[in-house]
Amino acid sequence: MAERGGGAVAVDDWEMWDRREETRLSPRERLALLEIEARLRRDRGFARRMGEQPRGRRGGARRGRTHRRLWLPLGVLLLGVASVFSAVMGIRTEDPGLLWCFAVLWPLTLFQAFRLLCRVARRRSRGGVNSWL
Repeated sequence: MAERGGGAVAVDDWEMWDRREETRLSPRERLALLEIEARLRRDRGFARRMGEQPRGRRGGARRGRTHRRLWLPLGVLLLGVASVFSAVMGIRTEDPGLLWCFAVLWPLTLFQAFRLLCRVARRRSRGGVNSWL
């Protein structure tokens, strides 16, 4: 709302648009704005939160992300197999070494499985593809 002659007058969108076009930035302000934008483009964490990929690494970043997506499920699978194997063999042979191996592997397996479930839940909440990989 803008005041004209003592009364309040509503400003429509077109008038606001015209006012935005009239504002000019000084060269120093433009340079500062360009520097801020350049820093934000280089910030990978910010780009990831905004849903963008950093410039200049589009192909390589996608390939690296695919490899990272594969390692966690594969790691959970291998840790699960090793945990079950060490538990079964430790119980059958009553070897303390195998039982201690299970005692070390099992919490790691649970932790990695929890990370995998969090990743899947995060992907579902974003409305993305519901794949495990």
